[in-house]
Amino acid sequence: MKRIFFLLAAIIFLYSTKGDSQNKDSTASFKMSGYVDAYYAYFTDSVGTNNYQKFPVISPKSNVFGLNIAQFTGQYVSQKVRAIATIHFGDIPLSAWSPVLNIIQEANAGFRINNKLWVDAGLFKTHIGTEALLPKDNIASSLSMITFYEPWWQAGVKLSFTPNDKFLLCLHVLNGYNTYVDNNKKKSVGITFNYYFNNKGNISYYNLFGDESPESNKPSQIRILHNLVFTYQITPKLKTIIGADHITQAHSSIADSSKSANVFSEILTLKNQLTNKFGMYVRGEFFSDKNGFLTGTFQDSKNIVTGYKSSAVTLGFEFKPMENAYIRLEGRNIMMNKDQEIFHIANSNKNTNSRFETMLNMGVWF
Repeated sequence: MKRIFFLLAAIIFLYSTKGDSQNKDSTASFKMSGYVDAYYAYFTDSVGTNNYQKFPVISPKSNVFGLNIAQFTGQYVSQKVRAIATIHFGDIPLSAWSPVLNIIQEANAGFRINNKLWVDAGLFKTHIGTEALLPKDNIASSLSMITFYEPWWQAGVKLSFTPNDKFLLCLHVLNGYNTYVDNNKKKSVGITFNYYFNNKGNISYYNLFGDESPESNKPSQIRILHNLVFTYQITPKLKTIIGADHITQAHSSIADSSKSANVFSEILTLKNQLTNKFGMYVRGEFFSDKNGFLTGTFQDSKNIVTGYKSSAVTLGFEFKPMENAYIRLEGRNIMMNKDQEIFHIANSNKNTNSRFETMLNMGVWF
């Protein structure tokens, strides 16, 4: 797979540099980039040596040194066409990425319809979420509960419209919710809307609408996701990100299967840049999926069938020796609903409804 990737990259590069002067696009460029994130983490939940923790994404193994991700990207851009492909390795793709085409993070190609309109098709990273997938793209390293259960990858077609430097509107037609390969004959549709009201902040709205139930399921379980994100630089040193999510799915209530079920989530993140190189951040989050259509259902300590409900607080410190590198020390306490004792206490026969995790991350991109 690696040989194929680099062979394709070389062909694109050679193609972009050949040809007579009349056909050559002077704006064409090809570049390679990479990103590496290594970690050490400790969790109070005991799942055994070298096993992935519950909700595994970032730094998912306890009491070991590990590699979150090593990724390599080839990108070709010209006036009329563009393409990007990223392959990745490490604990993130192994613990949480698509089992189909697992080595590919994204691979898509597009062409310009006019000065304001592009169409792209292929495999994409998700268009949804208050948080992105990779630590380098977020304030915190760890991911919130809602980010874990929302889509990360998708396959389909994207139409992007940029009327000016303040607006971005995209229409997505996809195979489904967090999947490369569709599980039925129906497609999902989503929208991206970004408005940059000044150089200090923006507001974004994302949605996804589709039927995620297998063909054999009757009645259909239509799922609708709404995600609203507000980002603002309050002062030159203080930044905030606020996210709210609401997901509904038809015919999914535990109490009455004829009724819809709901997921609610809120995230508030603050970062204070204390000096040019040193900053600290805090994040609060709430998540509720009482009918378990995202998290799955289980019997709690009172033998009630339910889905997950949780809150969490994260505190972290970041040192950036360079603009493209970081060292982060972060701690998070996850608190499930009091009867949801899903974590096992190390060296005991007891379970608990809370888990403390701490992680040290070092990342560089180039």
